[in-house]
Amino acid sequence: MSTSEQQRDPAGAGPVPEPSASGARPPADGPAPADPAGASPTSPVGRLAATVERLRREVRAAQAEAEGRALIELAKGILVERLGCGPAQAARQLAELAEQARVTPLEFAVEVINQAARDRVSEVTDAFLATAGGARERDSAVRLRAAESGALAADDTQAVADSLLEHALRPLGAVAVAVWAAGADGSLTLSGSAGFSPAEATRWRYVPPEVSTVARRGLTERTGQWFTSLAATGLPTIGRHLHPDGGRVAVPAGTGGRIHGVLEIAWPGPLEPQPPQVVRQVEALAELCAHTLKTSAPGQAAGQEPRVLPDAAELMDLADGLHDPALVLVPHVDGDGQLVDFRIQHVNSRFLDPAGRPRAVVNGALLLEAFPMAAGKSELFQRVERVYATGEVYRAHPMHLTALVDQVPLSAVADISISRHGGSVLLIWRIEDETARLASLLQHAQRLGRIGGFEENLLTGEITWNDQLFGLYGRAPSNTPVPLEELPSHAHPDDAVAIGRFLRTLLHHRRPASAAFRLQRPDGVTRHIRVVAEPVLDTDGRLFVVRGAYQDISAQHWTEVALAATRDQLAHTEQQATERNRLTLQLQHAIMPPTQAPLRVSGLDVAVRYRPAETEQLVGGDWYDAVVLPSGLVLLCVGDVAGHGIEAATSMVVLRNALRGLAVTGAGPGQLLSWLNIVAHHLTGAVTATAVCALYDPRRRTLRWARAGHLPPVLVRGAEAAALPLVRGMLLGAVAEAAYEETELRFAPQDTLLMYTDGLIERRDRSVEESLSHLLTTARSAPRTLDQQLDRLLTYSRSDTDDDTCSVGIRVA
Repeated sequence: MSTSEQQRDPAGAGPVPEPSASGARPPADGPAPADPAGASPTSPVGRLAATVERLRREVRAAQAEAEGRALIELAKGILVERLGCGPAQAARQLAELAEQARVTPLEFAVEVINQAARDRVSEVTDAFLATAGGARERDSAVRLRAAESGALAADDTQAVADSLLEHALRPLGAVAVAVWAAGADGSLTLSGSAGFSPAEATRWRYVPPEVSTVARRGLTERTGQWFTSLAATGLPTIGRHLHPDGGRVAVPAGTGGRIHGVLEIAWPGPLEPQPPQVVRQVEALAELCAHTLKTSAPGQAAGQEPRVLPDAAELMDLADGLHDPALVLVPHVDGDGQLVDFRIQHVNSRFLDPAGRPRAVVNGALLLEAFPMAAGKSELFQRVERVYATGEVYRAHPMHLTALVDQVPLSAVADISISRHGGSVLLIWRIEDETARLASLLQHAQRLGRIGGFEENLLTGEITWNDQLFGLYGRAPSNTPVPLEELPSHAHPDDAVAIGRFLRTLLHHRRPASAAFRLQRPDGVTRHIRVVAEPVLDTDGRLFVVRGAYQDISAQHWTEVALAATRDQLAHTEQQATERNRLTLQLQHAIMPPTQAPLRVSGLDVAVRYRPAETEQLVGGDWYDAVVLPSGLVLLCVGDVAGHGIEAATSMVVLRNALRGLAVTGAGPGQLLSWLNIVAHHLTGAVTATAVCALYDPRRRTLRWARAGHLPPVLVRGAEAAALPLVRGMLLGAVAEAAYEETELRFAPQDTLLMYTDGLIERRDRSVEESLSHLLTTARSAPRTLDQQLDRLLTYSRSDTDDDTCSVGIRVA
């Protein structure tokens, strides 16, 4: 046959080999593998390799010949049955008809089988032939029948996978196939695979329940999943690393409404949308897998006996032993083997029909005939169908069930449990009577609300109380109920007026009424009660029945009394808190004024700001000072004592005043902090604090400064702002003695120096370096006046620690 006459498969995978003498088409052989040693064909190793390859081709051809011969023999048997002739005459008839149709005997044999079988494979091949009816469509039919023959003759699922890949899937461009068996718990077991390495198959031998894979998507969706590329799904699966961009198909393998597993097919590259004929062909192959899967348990090795599952009779015995109503359902299929309904095989003795029908009427009926609305909003039928298909147990609490009997819809609420056992389904429902359920809810509501109901017939004198009302009165249920007219004798004397008004409105004016009173019980307990009642009139307008309820409101009454006392106490506490806050704020302003009086220093502007913490304890430990010393130097300092409250404020006052007193000695900033450390350690209860101390010389325009564990000052010069280099110095009060390094800074005209506490910049979610960087950015845009600049720093502060904030600024003229 010339190249132009070669037939191609439906997916365009390449030319199809010529048929053999019997009409079977052997599989295509690739090029002979090269000698691994690079030896010439005439060498001993080359001759051995050629011999092995020739024997492999002969084995493949023999397998194809045998499979084709099986289909031809089956067609001959069909002709023998239909024509009433012998085998030899049927063989001649088959050859003559194939010659007249100008097709191979194998292709004609497949057409005979399809016409006689009228099964799923026949439908698929008819769909192919209906498109064009050419050689490639007939070849598809041959491949499908060959795959079916190989699958039915296979000993296990592994052989089925090999047959499907070789005969039906490679011509479609597929490179590998996996057959998964579904377990009752939702797990997946690899029953057979072809095209994947043994190591990869071992790695994917078992997939636990609830693990999302490509095969599980095919199992849960039940309509088949066609993925253009694995990369787009993100789902793990067997052989993913081999073809990460390849296409995948996962189709459920089921028969008669029951899913036994999944057929997964792999392509080396992206999978384009396939025509309906190819989709139906893959579904037919999945059905072939289902016939093999249902004969063996998941993970069952070849040659083992199939797992024995309980039949319907055993399940009926199980249902009879349950304490809940139960139905045993068996699948009901049509002539084509499709599941259309479930027959109620058995109902146990505890079953109660929602419509009140006898069990004999329901037993033996179809599920949708007995309960037509089961396929409606309740989706009961869909749940049963899914459990039967997948084996996954379903439970729901509660579910509304609806039955349509004599065109009257009846509804009930039930707890549902559905499980599959072998080929049957066990449906358990615990139906709650709606009236009983509402009565139970009412009873619980009355008990929780401590409500007792009554009804009194004024004509006969008959009085009806419920159990809750006997309990409210403290009387036994065997005692006689109390009539309404005797109510004043059971109430506190001070409530006689309210009860009299209630009885006149109810009995004489015949209007609904209510009253609150104190009930005095026989056991000496007094309860606060509210009674509500309404009159019931007959057709002549006469009063004959009074209905009502008593409610114990003692807890509410005492709650209201306690609430009133709490309100009085709260008002007194609020008044005290307001006074305390006023005094605290006055103390705060006395210790640390929010602003500083202007300093009279030539060529120097000084401004300070203080913002207390936003807490109930307004007194904090932050402090500042700016004072002109007798020597003419200006003392500038800020500090922060650890903690809040009166103790922190007291320590702050001690340190602030001590530093003022020490500064008159003429010592430098480092020596002043060293002395202040001794004060903090020995004289104030071993508090700890940080501080920056500086002495400004107006004549030389220099600043000597030292720090004790505090943040460095910020120098703003022109459009730039930078923190001063750190000098060594530990926080105050940590050790008995400490030395502090000091340094000197010379100012230029219009320089600004900012000293501050950590409350200005500290944040819980940022580092100190990030917060300091934000401060430098804010300080660069300096307003015209120093006061405006300090106000700007407070306004744009991002601190979120609600800490005190002190800031001191100086600007050189």
